[in-house]
Amino acid sequence: NAGAQPQPQAKAPESQIQSQAQSPAVDENAIRARLQEEQRNRITGIQNVFSLSGDRYASLMAECIADVDCSLEMAKDRLLAEMAKGITPTNQLNGPQNRAEFHAGMYTGNGNITGDAVRAAVMARAGYEEAQKDNPYNCMTLRELARISLVARGTGVSSMNPMQMIGMAFTHSTSDFGNILLDVANKSILQGWQEAPETFDAWTKKGQLSDFRIAHRVGMGGFSSLRQVREGAEYKYVTTGDKQATIALATYGELFSITRQAIINDDMNMLTDVPMKLGRATKATIADLVYDVLISNQKLSSDNVALFDKTKHANVLEKAVMDVASLDKARQLMRMQKEGDRHLNIRPAFVLVPTALESVSNQVIKSVSVKGADINAGIINPVKDFATVIAEPRLDDASQSTFYLTAAKGSDTVEVAYLNGVDEPYIDQQEGFTVDGVTTKVRIDAGVAPVDYRGMVKCTV
Repeated sequence: NAGAQPQPQAKAPESQIQSQAQSPAVDENAIRARLQEEQRNRITGIQNVFSLSGDRYASLMAECIADVDCSLEMAKDRLLAEMAKGITPTNQLNGPQNRAEFHAGMYTGNGNITGDAVRAAVMARAGYEEAQKDNPYNCMTLRELARISLVARGTGVSSMNPMQMIGMAFTHSTSDFGNILLDVANKSILQGWQEAPETFDAWTKKGQLSDFRIAHRVGMGGFSSLRQVREGAEYKYVTTGDKQATIALATYGELFSITRQAIINDDMNMLTDVPMKLGRATKATIADLVYDVLISNQKLSSDNVALFDKTKHANVLEKAVMDVASLDKARQLMRMQKEGDRHLNIRPAFVLVPTALESVSNQVIKSVSVKGADINAGIINPVKDFATVIAEPRLDDASQSTFYLTAAKGSDTVEVAYLNGVDEPYIDQQEGFTVDGVTTKVRIDAGVAPVDYRGMVKCTV
């Protein structure tokens, strides 16, 4: 209607006007930058996952990257599904898909890339290797790594619960997972063995035995002087005495378990801390045997006389204190030892002391000059640096004043022999029957025995 007056427009509610006025301006640049960063991270993560398989799944990787809705987790699932194609999931260990020959082609094509990457990730978490920045398994739990180890070998796990899956990863003949855990535990045990604060290997003689039968040792003297061979005369065979020291091996060991629950709970402590402490305990066991020889004054098997005997062995100094005079007398006792009529001229190399005497013995032996009530200050110390001080707390338990002089390392004093010379713990694993997991055995084959008395002197108050 031309003559009609225009109707006034409806006024917006006051609350709507205030809401529009209070709405902040949208920062489109910030949103765009955030989305681009998320996409870059997604693409990089997908590329890292597929990089361990070489170019075998390049087309699948391209599909995952092109699909903007495909997250990193989805890409992992698609890769695992592709790797497991044609394999029927089963819980049977003897199923054809679980045999090494069934997967030989697939595993050969992939090399041991996955196994090596899983191994590197576990070693990095344990602190034994540097983390590889491009390793996609770095942040995975032990449970996830167990799954990866099985799937990479073509073993279907989709129908298994966590306990079944980890149990198969432990025991499956073609899975790397059990061996990886064994390697980590082995490194932990060896680290504990090597870092154990024991002192016996600084002065004892290291030996080796090929079996567990009793072996014989000749001792320090061994043979008298060589006989003259006149022109045209025959050489004569040397003979050893009937009285020889004996030594034999024994086995020492313990068991510990790496349970399925520990893997599910991602408990790295069972792979690192527990084995490391067992490694230290193994070395402490050998140290206990060594110092028991001194403290209990064991008998020498060669003459059935106590190792330290003042009358028959002339290697005990009584009324001795840690000073220059006592050390000098003890040194003379060792230097005067004989084999028949021949002087052996053995020189002390170590002074074994309880920790109560550690400071004073270092002061006496390392001082340039001698100071005392009966000696003028400035006189050169005659025992300066004549031997190295070794403080051993086990000696304190027996006496805080008794100390010992021993000959150089490798001399016939106390021998520590190992089976075939293997001077470190050995570990082995088997699937546990009484526990849900893997039982690990730690053992060492070693023998400790005094070989000769002439390279040792005992000093008592």
